[in-house]
Amino acid sequence: MKLTQVKGNTWVIEANQLIPLYRLPEHRCILLDTGLREERDELEQALLQAELTPAGILCSHAHIDHCANNGYLQEKYNIPVALTAPEAGMCSNLLTLKCYMLMLTPGMVEREVAAMVHTPDVVVPPADGVFSFAGADFSIVYTPGHSAGHICTITPDRVCYVADALLSWEMLQAKLPYCLSHQSAWESREKLRRLGCESYIMAHRGICQDLDQLIDANHDLVLRRAGEIKALAPDWSTASQIVQGACQFYKLLSHHPRRALRFERNIRFLIEFLVDRDELDVEVRDGVTMYRKKA
Repeated sequence: MKLTQVKGNTWVIEANQLIPLYRLPEHRCILLDTGLREERDELEQALLQAELTPAGILCSHAHIDHCANNGYLQEKYNIPVALTAPEAGMCSNLLTLKCYMLMLTPGMVEREVAAMVHTPDVVVPPADGVFSFAGADFSIVYTPGHSAGHICTITPDRVCYVADALLSWEMLQAKLPYCLSHQSAWESREKLRRLGCESYIMAHRGICQDLDQLIDANHDLVLRRAGEIKALAPDWSTASQIVQGACQFYKLLSHHPRRALRFERNIRFLIEFLVDRDELDVEVRDGVTMYRKKA
């Protein structure tokens, strides 16, 4: 893994995603997320080569590619982990993690994301503002939508770690962008317009200096995908029929149940977005919920 300086003491580790860190005196650093379980050895090796020792973990949200090494590093280096209350609750046990995985069975959840279970030492205050942690003063911006307690973190260098509140330009061809609530994520993206930071780091490999056009492009992607999903229900259809049509439309023809269940979860979130925008009618027939696009 390569370390790249963004500005001042703010750097990123180039893993499967970008893992930001903030350098402290005496070769210490605060990690903003910790990446995938499979990246653990490489992450530690990258820190070792840079002669950096973790002093704390300020985590953006509780998804497997962002916090799978929190508990391991917390225990090994005896360092504090900070999460927002909704994300801390998500990591408390395997059943709360099922709320994140949603469609996966409890057994699948245990096999896939058990590494996420841990107890943070610090709960991030439930409002935007300055947050002092592990020897540095950060600014926290709540951006729920992608997850319930997702935050963006602004370092003392005025660099904002957007995490997953925004897709980078490189990711704007995503077939099924994931959000627990697409409407909440939309509103959170709008908050980012007025931050006035010097650089913005997207977790999934993007760094830029201006967000306005990227925010607009993210909005357009969601509307485009929602429109494509809506078009699959010209007449009354079950959610399963819409899911099947979407998987064929996007050529998401996996033979692995765990992947297919993730696709179904993401499609259902888009269906919910359309219902709340009053773009799908909802009716129950013989105990089954049916959907149909409005004229």
